Amino acid sequence: MDIQSYLSQKKSIVDKTLYKLVPSAKMFPTSVHEAMRYSLFAGGKRVRPILAIAAAEALGSKTSGLLPLAGSLELIHTYSLIHDDLPAMDDDDLRRGRPTCHKVYGEAVAILAGDGLLNMAFEVLSDPGGTEAVSAKRLLAIIKEISTASGVFGMVGGQVVDMESEGREVDLPTLEYIHTHKTGALIRASVRVGAIYAKAGKRQLSALTRYGELAGLAFQIADDILDLTGTQEELGKDAGSDLKKDKKTFPSFYGLAESRRRAYEVAAKAIDSLQGFGRAADPLRELAEYIVNRVN
Repeated sequence: MDIQSYLSQKKSIVDKTLYKLVPSAKMFPTSVHEAMRYSLFAGGKRVRPILAIAAAEALGSKTSGLLPLAGSLELIHTYSLIHDDLPAMDDDDLRRGRPTCHKVYGEAVAILAGDGLLNMAFEVLSDPGGTEAVSAKRLLAIIKEISTASGVFGMVGGQVVDMESEGREVDLPTLEYIHTHKTGALIRASVRVGAIYAKAGKRQLSALTRYGELAGLAFQIADDILDLTGTQEELGKDAGSDLKKDKKTFPSFYGLAESRRRAYEVAAKAIDSLQGFGRAADPLRELAEYIVNRVN
């Protein structure tokens, strides 16, 4: 299959959903809505909602009813990027080739725009008008999945340890904790959301969970590599920022060559976890390869 065509097609579908979910920039109070849309529509790849869609498709499910749930994943991801870029956190000036949200709208509005996106995600998830395709039991499981992945046992916890580890010697288990929580938790949850939506059986959910865990780790190893090898134009942000901030990464532990080998090894294991699935899971298989071969 042509993974680029698949990604382009699904991104277009997700973007149309997001345009409907988020208030117009002209709606009062305009500053926060404009800031939310500025970051949300800055050109993201929509990997997380697409993973949810691909997981549901792997189980033979139609995905029209999944779109608001998948969109909520992107709202949360974008909130996390806005907050990560703040001076008190990673202090980045560029994101996706554009000035970061706080550089354009100021720190206060950027914080509130992130808060707005996070809370809007759960407004979407709990909206009876947009989630009628999902039973109450499965919807509750999906909300629990996303809230856990977004909180102190997921992204928030990973971000805390990441910040506290800057300039310090950390061991490999700590690095793996950062990767599997700061980045991997929401990727894992994205796959599981699609699986729960599609009524996955116990074995199917276990296999897709394993896929999500490995895909999340491969994604972050690839990010570590790209931070050293990519250009500002390719990455859409400052290159070498991890090195400048003295962050521990896979290349700092293993070197570039071994990190690349490990990224491909993890992606291959992710693909192996899908052995019980047919051709309908090919997008997931291709996504695992895409994750480690991307240039941004």
